[in-house]
Parts: sequence; C-alpha cells; structure tokens
Amino acid sequence: MDHVNDDSRIRRNPLGSPVVAMIGGGQLARMTHQSAVALGQTLRVLAADPQDPAAQVTPDVVIGSHDDPDAVRRAAVGADVMTFDHEHVPPEILLELESAGVAVRPRASALIHAQDKLVMRRALAEIGAPVPPFTGVDSVDDVRRFHAEQEGWIVLKAARGGYDGRGVWMPDSLEEAERIATEQLDAGVPMMAEARVPWIRELSALVARSPFGQGAVWPVVETVQRDGICAVVVAPATGLPDDLRSAVQATALRLAEHLDVTGVMAVELFEVTGSDDRPGVLVNELAMRPHNSGHWTMDGATTSQFEQHLRAVLDYPLGSTVPTAPVTVMANVLGAAQAPEMSMDERVHHLGARFPHAKVHLYGKSERPGRKIGHVNVLADPGVDPDDAEQVATIRAVAEHAAHWLSHGEWADGWDPHTGAPVGDFDR
Repeated sequence: MDHVNDDSRIRRNPLGSPVVAMIGGGQLARMTHQSAVALGQTLRVLAADPQDPAAQVTPDVVIGSHDDPDAVRRAAVGADVMTFDHEHVPPEILLELESAGVAVRPRASALIHAQDKLVMRRALAEIGAPVPPFTGVDSVDDVRRFHAEQEGWIVLKAARGGYDGRGVWMPDSLEEAERIATEQLDAGVPMMAEARVPWIRELSALVARSPFGQGAVWPVVETVQRDGICAVVVAPATGLPDDLRSAVQATALRLAEHLDVTGVMAVELFEVTGSDDRPGVLVNELAMRPHNSGHWTMDGATTSQFEQHLRAVLDYPLGSTVPTAPVTVMANVLGAAQAPEMSMDERVHHLGARFPHAKVHLYGKSERPGRKIGHVNVLADPGVDPDDAEQVATIRAVAEHAAHWLSHGEWADGWDPHTGAPVGDFDR
C-alpha cells in the first residue's frame, strides 16, 4: 500500500479542487461526472473497459477490475475520497484501503449491508425496521422448514451479487424450491429465503448523509418494475398518505444514520396493506450509491442525486431536495429485441419535434435487448395535482411513449411525424 501516497502517480486538478475516485465506469459514474464538472471537481473512474460509459467522458480513467486489489489501489492514489457506482468491491480490499488512510465512503462496514442481503435483513430487524419474515439458507432443510412456516409463499434470493431481478427465484412448489436451493448451494452461492408478501406497489425513498451527520431526503417515489428491471419512476408517489410518506422518509434517514452511510442510499420498499387495513411498508432492498429510482432528480429536483452524492462523500453541506415540478416521471430506455435501423441521433431529433419538453439522458451504450441505454424525464406543468391519478397518467404516457420511441424507433400509438396523426391526449 506504500504507493497510495506516491505523488508521482497523481493526476492533479489544475485548480487544486477535489479528486473523487469512483469504482465502476457505468452510467451512474457517467452522470456523476456531469455533476463533478459543474462543481469544478475531478471524477476519476475505475472502469473495466475504455468504452464503459464513464470512461468515454472523464479524462481521468484507470482501467482495471473492481475485484483486483492493485487496480483499486491505483484508482485511490491521490484521491480525496473513494466511492462507488456499484456495490461489488470485495470488503477485504476496502478494509485494506481504509487501514492505509483512504477515505472510503461509504465505509466497508456500511456497504456490507448493500452487498449482503442477509446481513442487511438482520441489521434492519435488530432496530425494528419493517421487513418481511426471512431466514438464512445453509441447507435444503432450511428451505423445507421455512416453506412450511410460510405455507409455501416464499422467495429465494442469492444473498450476494444479485441485481435487476437476477438472483431472485419465486418457486411454485416445495420441489422447485429444493431444486433451486440445491443448485445454488452446490455452486457456492450464499442463499436466503423471505416470505412472499402481497404488495400493492413498489416505492423508493432516496436519502443522502454526510460524514458530519447531515441528512437529506427526496420525496418518496413509486417504481414500476418489468421483468425485474425498473421501467418507470413516478415522483412523488401518487396518493400516498401524508403520514406514511413522512414515516418512510423518517425511516430512510434513521437507517442511513444507524448504518453509518455516507453518500446517497436508496431504500426500496413494498407498500402493503396492514392488519388494520391501513397502508404500510416493508423494506425490500438497500443500495448505497446513486440509484435508478433517483434519475428523475436530474431535472425534477433542486439538487440531483449525483450532485448530492458528491457533496455528501466530500462532506460539503447538502443541497436542497425540493422538487422543481409538481410531478416528474422517469422512463428507462431499454434496448429493443432488435435495434432499429434508424440511428439514435435521428430518434432524438424526432423525439424533440414531438415532445420538446422531454429531457433525454443517454449513456453511450450499444443497444442490446433489455439493456438500460438511457432514460427520459418529463416534468409536469405548474398546477398539476400530484395526487390526481388521471393527470399523472397523462405525464407518464408521454415519458413512456418517448422511451419506447428511443428504444424501438416507432411510436407505440402509431403517431405519424409527418401528419401528426393519430393524436393522443398529450399532443393536444
């Protein structure tokens, strides 16, 4: 670790501004770079490939793998702080860096709760946070016991490494649960099981916390998942009772403090019906980094999640999270089954002609089926009621039509760019 402070290897910002090292060169790092530029900072990224989204735009790139100790050390050289665009860096690498004096934020002791679902569940249960019934799975006997306790309504999860629907199984029978557990345990995958709870919708509470202990939270949003991938985010969540909204935000802030999180954390939740028939929530997942459910903040909040993450890990005062519009809808641009012949640039051109108010964010990725290649934000006009489902549905339709057009090069409603027909409600 001697070379961590080797000045000969440091690329310095000419103005002496902070250098933030981010492990991972994906779209989250790319969008964080945009905020770093605005703040006069340098974002160094550890990217696996020179064509990774963030490596395309930042001048300070280290090529290497997140699980290569030497590559992570090289990224840390001369940086004021190290942070992440994903949670997959092995804890032992981070502990070594921390012992050498590197400011790792969030620390390994906090990040483990986003890396290991079973560790997270146990920590949340200890402080009384609302979580579904769960158990660790060390053998098929554990699955049989839990399956019987939950009358067959269980979900099996890989405790580590799963994301975007991967590493999650919903067995329809005990035999299927036994088969999945056997296959995964034999492959060395740490497993857990949870009760499969009937939920109304999925929510997310995005929070930021600084080393000083300052916290900030954005409005609670609704997330819509398709095939295990976030497709749409509605900010704020429509029709959420004020007391529940406040309770969710308070829970997110309390979790960030209890787990000693620094930076942005997303708390993903299920809205459920409680025993008294009143709405309630259960915590589903944690992510300790900027998150897909917070992309709406790039245009819909005073401070985006990416700027806030930089401010938090550098221990700056946190920015305002006040929305800039009564409603913002984010729709992910997911690669079509077959990429259109029309270039993406031409698709953006036509989108601007139909929906000039749609804000496009592309990630510099090649197109392949189901891949997140960008997102679109659509902001409501002043005066729109965020709890009026019909008004919100109109804004959502614009965002989803825009995202579908960018993915497929065709309008889902058959709109003709030359004649303008047929005309949807949002074209009037």
